[in-house]
Amino acid sequence: MNLKLTKPIVFFDIETTGLNIAKDRIIQLSYIKVFPDGHDERDTLLINPEMPISAEAREVHHISDDMVADKPTFKQVAAKLKEVFKGSDLAGFNSNRFDIPVLVEEFLRVNMNFDPSMHNFIDVQVIYHKNEKRDLEAAYRFYCGKEMENHHSADDDTYTTYEVFKAQLDHYQLMDKSIEQLSKEYSGYNRNVDFAGRFIYNDKDQAVINFGKHKGRLASEVFATDLGYYGWIMNGDFTLDTKRKATLIKMGEIK
Repeated sequence: MNLKLTKPIVFFDIETTGLNIAKDRIIQLSYIKVFPDGHDERDTLLINPEMPISAEAREVHHISDDMVADKPTFKQVAAKLKEVFKGSDLAGFNSNRFDIPVLVEEFLRVNMNFDPSMHNFIDVQVIYHKNEKRDLEAAYRFYCGKEMENHHSADDDTYTTYEVFKAQLDHYQLMDKSIEQLSKEYSGYNRNVDFAGRFIYNDKDQAVINFGKHKGRLASEVFATDLGYYGWIMNGDFTLDTKRKATLIKMGEIK
């Protein structure tokens, strides 16, 4: 079936040096960019993370330091990736909680902004978990009747996610919904101020703190009354995106 698209949508998956969103780096990125007329563009990039790959990560994706040592850095491929994502909606499996936050961090490190208001986000895992509550491998078996051959390879995971999404649209009779509608119904990101979800919007569209001792309080009020709290965030182990959004809240640019 053809997707109901008004603009391109990029299905992508990453492999990383580890699971720390603030510190770990992308070593592999695969994408399928699907256009409204039905044709698609695909690519897989190996990326030099400029840091060691953890043993735990190697056990999962089997990519070693030697395999990426002579590959371009993220800075060297950032412009290309920016163009791939430009004007497109984004989709992945567990992408709202991991892939997109990591991608945003990488862009910020090379002084490229990533504006979430320019994209709709489809997390295929959210659709799946709301209806079946299992992992990608089980999703592929359930929706497509197939077995994954190379689980935890970014290119295989990207293709599998794309196939599962199309099957979900048929299975749950969602084919008449636009990507924007699906994003609103199935993306947990919609109420996030930052990609990591440290700040979220309340029902009045005000930024509130979503963790720790000030959870549920207006972030602007906390920053005004607890003078050390903003500094603690800026000096702490938070993502660059979270720190950037905290600054915008403190400056009054985000209410």
